Amino acid sequence: MPGAGRLAGDRGSAVAEFAIALPAVVLVLAMVLGGVQLGVLQLRLQDAAADAARSLGRGDSSPALVARLARQVPGARWSSSRSGALVCAHLVASAGGPAALLGLTVSASSCAQAEA
Repeated sequence: MPGAGRLAGDRGSAVAEFAIALPAVVLVLAMVLGGVQLGVLQLRLQDAAADAARSLGRGDSSPALVARLARQVPGARWSSSRSGALVCAHLVASAGGPAALLGLTVSASSCAQAEA
């Protein structure tokens, strides 16, 4: 059998190629999951900022607003500002998961008209 010696020598090459490619695949997967997680956090933060701005515009109490924000985006920091008839909410949250290793933060702002 002329090809028998060649097959015996190639037996471990697939395992070696897999062992070399696996860290790269894991790294790409972690980057994709981190990006998706950042996108979801951005959407949650933007929704929470819009809700907070509407609450501030209605004149809701601060403890109720803080409790609602803590449920929507745990660990988010918030501040508010007023400019004429507009009241704005600004939220900042630190990324979690793989993106936390890079120290990334996500922010969102929203404004609503204050009731008279």
